Amino acid sequence: MRVPLPDTDRAELEVESLLKIVLVLVLIWIALEVISEVLGIVSWLLGPLQPILGLVLVALIVLWLLDRI
Repeated sequence: MRVPLPDTDRAELEVESLLKIVLVLVLIWIALEVISEVLGIVSWLLGPLQPILGLVLVALIVLWLLDRI
């Protein structure tokens, strides 16, 4: 029976792979921030119409589920 040595590498993942993973995560984070800002601007422009648009969206979903559309 072989006993693993404590000085051996535990993972085969290279530094370049880790950097690529971090880069992808940062890009996703930046994209989410941009989308959040765009949605904030759109919601500011719509202002008081937001509740009405929400009700219209809910009504469309209910009608679609009831096969009325």
